[in-house]
This record gives sequence, structure tokens and C-alpha cells, in this order.
Amino acid sequence: MDSEHSLLLTDLYQLTMLQGYFERGMHDTAVFELFVRKLRPGRNFLVAAGIEPLVEWLEQARFSTDEVDWLRASGRFSPEFLDWLAGWRFTGDVEAMPEGTVFFPNEPVVRITAPLPQAQLIESRLINLLHLQILIASKAARSVLVAPGKTLVDFGLRRAHGAEAGVLAARSAWLTGFAGTATVLAGQRYGIPLYGTMAHSYIQAHDDEMEAFRDFARAQPANVVLLIDTYDTEAAARKVVALAKELEPEGIRIQGVRIDSGDLGELACRVRRILDEGGLQRTIVFASGDLDEYRVRELLAQGAPIDGFGIGTKLDTSADVPYLDCAYKLEEYAGKPRRKRSAGKATWPGRKQVWRRYDAQGRMAGDVVGLAHEVNDGEPLLVPVMRGGRRLDTLAGLRAAREHAAAQLSTLPQPLRALEDAPPYPVEISGELQALVVRLDAEAH
Repeated sequence: MDSEHSLLLTDLYQLTMLQGYFERGMHDTAVFELFVRKLRPGRNFLVAAGIEPLVEWLEQARFSTDEVDWLRASGRFSPEFLDWLAGWRFTGDVEAMPEGTVFFPNEPVVRITAPLPQAQLIESRLINLLHLQILIASKAARSVLVAPGKTLVDFGLRRAHGAEAGVLAARSAWLTGFAGTATVLAGQRYGIPLYGTMAHSYIQAHDDEMEAFRDFARAQPANVVLLIDTYDTEAAARKVVALAKELEPEGIRIQGVRIDSGDLGELACRVRRILDEGGLQRTIVFASGDLDEYRVRELLAQGAPIDGFGIGTKLDTSADVPYLDCAYKLEEYAGKPRRKRSAGKATWPGRKQVWRRYDAQGRMAGDVVGLAHEVNDGEPLLVPVMRGGRRLDTLAGLRAAREHAAAQLSTLPQPLRALEDAPPYPVEISGELQALVVRLDAEAH
């Protein structure tokens, strides 16, 4: 079985709890919700991502015969429990914020309603899938906001934390507004546009830089973007001008040049001047090399004539904020609301909904978190995406999610668009939910 879909991709305590549930016959309906407790420094908002990959996993997750046999050989579990485990399938319901939705702390992003052993077992992989994609989508959105109209490309696979992380990072970045990715599998799997140029090794493998440029242009006539900083960036730009004239009779146009090192702002100005003077006004300047939203903002503020950016390591590892304080908690079981009261980690009980209000200009004005049965002003953000373990057509696909993300980002209040910390966005807890907390806290346990 593909390890990505294996139910062994979990923590041991999920299985030990499941055996306890099994032996006690605890199969009543449970409600779990995933949320982020607080924003990390440098984040004013988050972006929901990973819902469709989660649904795909829930549809396929199961134990193979070999996996059950391996658990049996461990001696940890009863034969009756393992026989039951062999037939495990997810048959529950899922509500979620559509991918691309902007959200804030204490707002449930996903609600799982299922028999307790099902809702419990999926916890580890659910967090594993959603945490990464929310993390990357939220960081990618910051580059999109500081560089409107620029071509942003995910270059981060080689330093992502594993193969799946690299592919899902490409998906999350494109969802949030990047133009594409260099990761070929992400293009095949998700239909994301692919971008690529050449490496310095290609130039070095040739005895002559001009020869390398010429060979590449003829090998890739529809995608001629030349890396020009292997030796002397300005000298290489002049070679590009000469080569463009040579290739013109062959119908080959040099689309762009890439600069990957040095003072990117200053070099971009010099290269732009050389290209323009050589008649290559349509040839773009693309920059890469240890970039993130802060460096992109700095380059654009300097007036650097850069048309696009390849953003890699710092995006795919979310280098400045490498994790979120997200949690997946039991909020209701057997028809009764449940509340965790641990210091610093208390939860809001019951199955909940989030309602969003907008001001007269169409900007986000404030959210209310309340119990799902309440009636509150605003747009409800959680929508059904699975019923009885089967996906619904409310999952509109990645392209629609990308359009939704763009619409969401366009409604962000101006202070939240900044890279520096802004005053918190208003998220109100409804009176009915607060009253439920008071009642539950008065109960003995």
C-alpha cells in the first residue's frame, strides 16, 4: 500500500486508545475540530489549504492485510480488535472552510463528525496534512501581496522536508496565487503550470558560455530563459543580445534571463539597460537565490526592474515561521459538549460555526465563533465537503480554490496585508458559546 494512504501513518497512542474504545464499546458519534490557537509572530492571518488532499486520504485510508499482520505480530493488541481494525473505513461527515479562505485563531477550519474510533484515528495524519499546507499557503500569500503583477514561481522542492512536502508546497503556493512551480510531479498531479530554466552546471559543462546559451535555445526554443550569472553577469547579458540577433532568423526568441546571485537589484538594473539598448525590451529579468517576501519587498521598493521571482527554500520550509500552534480536539461526544480546561490550552466546546462580516467597502470587518445551531449575522464559513465518507461536489477543485483565495486576499483590511505584526483582527465568541463554557466549567469531573 502507498505509505501516504496507510493508517499506520499515525501515533501509537491512537491505536492504544482505539483498543480501549473497542473494548468498552465506545462507538457513539464524536465531533472533533481543527483550529489554530494563536498566530505566530510575523503572521496577521492564515489561509485554509489542504482540504481536498485530506478528503482524498479519508476516502482511501485503510489497513492492508500485511499491516494488520504486522500489528498482530507486535503482541500489543487483541485478536478481536485487529479483526475489527481490518475492516476500518471512514464513514463520517466533514465540514470545512473552502480552500483559500482566510482565517484567524480559535476558528475551526475543519469539523469531523464520525463514530469516535474513526474521528480519533485520523487525528495525526489530518494534522500532518493540513498543518503543512496551511503553513505554506499562508507564507506564499505574503509574497503575492507584496508583489502584485509579478511572476512568482515555487523553486523549493530540493530543500523541502521530503518528497510529499515539496509537492504539497507547490500546490499550496499555486492555490494562494503563485504563477507556477518547478516541481514536475506537482504539474502532473495538480495541473500546476511548470517553470524552469537551467542550472550553472549546464553552463560549466560547456567550454564556452555563448555555446551553452546557443545549445539550450535550440534544444528548448519555446522556453529560452538563460541563466547569466555563472561567470560575469553583464558580459553574459551582452552575449544574450548578440545571440538574439543570431537566432532571430530561426524564429527563436529569448524570453528571459535569470540572475541567481550577487546584488540582485543593482545587477537587474544593469542587465535591463543592456537588454533594452540591444532591442530586447520584451525579454524579462527573473531573479532567484535565497528569496522570501521580505527580500522581494525590498527589491521592489528599490525599483529593481525584476519581472518575476523564484522563491524556494524559505517558502517550502516556511523558514521564519516553521510551525503553527494547531490542534484537533474533541468538542462533543454522545450528544454532549466536551471541553478541555488545561491551563493555556482550554477549548471552546460544542460543534461550531464561523460567521464573517464585511464593511461597506467589501473588506473583512470581523468574525463571530458560535455554536453551529446559532443564527448570527454574516457569511457562514464552514461548509459540508463529505457525507457518510463520500465527497460532495462542494469540493470545486484547485483552480476554483485559487480564485477563491484571490478573492479572499482582496478583502483583507490594509493593516493585515503588512509583513509586520498588525493589531489583531476582531474575532468574537458568541454569548451562547460563552454561556456553555460557564455551565460546563461548573460541572464536576
